[in-house]
Amino acid sequence: MSVLFVTGTGTEIGKTVTTAAIAAAALARGRSVAVLKPAQTGVTADETGDAAEVERLAGPVTTLELARFPEPLAPATAARRAGLPPVRPQDVVEAAAKLDASHDLVLVEGAGGLLVRFDAEGHTLADAARLADAPVLMVAQAGLGTLNATALTAMALRSYGLDSPGVVIGSWPAEPDLASRCNLADLPEAAGAPLLGLIPEGSGAVPPETFRTTAPDWLAPALGGSDAFRVPS
Repeated sequence: MSVLFVTGTGTEIGKTVTTAAIAAAALARGRSVAVLKPAQTGVTADETGDAAEVERLAGPVTTLELARFPEPLAPATAARRAGLPPVRPQDVVEAAAKLDASHDLVLVEGAGGLLVRFDAEGHTLADAARLADAPVLMVAQAGLGTLNATALTAMALRSYGLDSPGVVIGSWPAEPDLASRCNLADLPEAAGAPLLGLIPEGSGAVPPETFRTTAPDWLAPALGGSDAFRVPS
């Protein structure tokens, strides 16, 4: 798995921190990593984007943004309102292929959920992943409502003929409620794929040095994490 797409079952659920954790785990194993952000929205030219945040947390990774739109909207809408050309699936695939030629791992982080539109024709991250013939990791919430959102995302992946290595909970609370605890067992069934990570709540705010040394423990070996990773019972 040299190119991995990362999508959320919604927005603001820990997708960027999850991407950073996977990157940190790969770097700790001596692998070279690139992070591709096809469309960065809601960030002005002088602000830090998601790819730069991954680099801050994970360490020396190659970062690339294909487009940046200032308004916090779906990429297609943000591009149209900004009067800028949208990102096309072929753009994503070509950029990922170039990075793949010189890196051991390329992480392609989407914007929001899997079917958020990139252009006026309705192309999405799923179209890019299908064109790239790459797997798509799902990042989900911990608590109530996540099973439906995860099942819908998994259904969409299957409809595109896409494989998923599994699902990661992007923000695991220090004191999980009943729904969150039950979801540890129920999420793999909803996703049709294993639970491969639990990113502790607030991980993006810890010092980068701490993040880099502890990130492998949050991930299963399938994502380059520690053999000691366990899902709480």
